[in-house]
Amino acid sequence: MSETLIPNLQKEKIIEYLSEGKRLDGRRVEDYRDIEVEMGISKNAESSVRVKIGKTEVLAGVKLGIAVPYPDSPDEGTLMTSAELHPLSSQEFEIGKPGIDSIEIARVIDRGIRESGLIDVKKLCIKEGEKVWQVFLDIFTINDDGNLLDVAGLAGLIAIGNAKIPIYNEKEGKIDYETPAKDHLPINEDVASFNMTFHKIGNSIVADVSKEEEAISDYRLSIAMGDNKGEPRITAMQKGKSGAISAEDMENILKLAEDKWKELFPKIKKYAFGK
Repeated sequence: MSETLIPNLQKEKIIEYLSEGKRLDGRRVEDYRDIEVEMGISKNAESSVRVKIGKTEVLAGVKLGIAVPYPDSPDEGTLMTSAELHPLSSQEFEIGKPGIDSIEIARVIDRGIRESGLIDVKKLCIKEGEKVWQVFLDIFTINDDGNLLDVAGLAGLIAIGNAKIPIYNEKEGKIDYETPAKDHLPINEDVASFNMTFHKIGNSIVADVSKEEEAISDYRLSIAMGDNKGEPRITAMQKGKSGAISAEDMENILKLAEDKWKELFPKIKKYAFGK
């Protein structure tokens, strides 16, 4: 996989702007780019969505199938999350088996959904010990212009929140795709969380980084936050890159994450659950 190389002069200019609270694209250090959401892009999926934040674009789809439950959870459905970082979205991505970046994105998104308890997996049981619904969440990148993890996580949340369970014909033992599905996935909206990633660049903590900003950051910290009676609660956290996080940086990141959650969560909840 190739790396994005940033000329020293451009790197110095980015850091200089950030030190003044500005960015090359006109945003402040804490600003997200505009969020665009398009639903129903695939007629064959239980739900599908296209999400854009700035020029970073991701597709996500949910498909359900019948599976044998795991021996240690015979009455629970299962979740499988995959992420494909396609070369058309970035020169850094290559065709072939999943690389470390795609594995990380899939695992972070999967953990955010699984550990928060967003899906009531017990309600996905058809016959204990024999048949359960398996939820497949597939992420596909279209364009990577920075902050791919947040865009992919948002697409996954919206796809899960809008998915419906197809009709299962117990007599014939197969899924009836001809009859329109009525029931949504069993979702606990109260525990829904979404991911926000912050980068340390120079002396600044930056939200929703561009591709160039991402390439020169010292570290990144992704925080998934959900609702706790109107206040944010952390459901998952993931650090990336080699830089060390100081106590002061952590305090600043948590404060910024709380502020952005209060700004973004009402919009994201509406996209995911229609309310």
